[in-house]
Amino acid sequence: MLALIIAVRLLMRMPTSKESKSSIKKAAARLVRQLRDSAGWDDLMYEIYVRQAIEAGISDSDTGRTQDVKAVRTRLGLAE
Repeated sequence: MLALIIAVRLLMRMPTSKESKSSIKKAAARLVRQLRDSAGWDDLMYEIYVRQAIEAGISDSDTGRTQDVKAVRTRLGLAE
């Protein structure tokens, strides 16, 4: 799991919550540069949302706020 988190951070080039605001500003500028030329506001907002969701998931994982997939599937009646 840790390898996946590290890979996501490297691929997304996202600052961690411990990094400075200037790192976030640089990441945002990089995100804008990576958008296609025909991108609109909705495209930008979507990319920001995805990055925020990934960062929240990484933070939850780092702090142990996760649940086993089998337990969740069982609770939802999806266990095989």
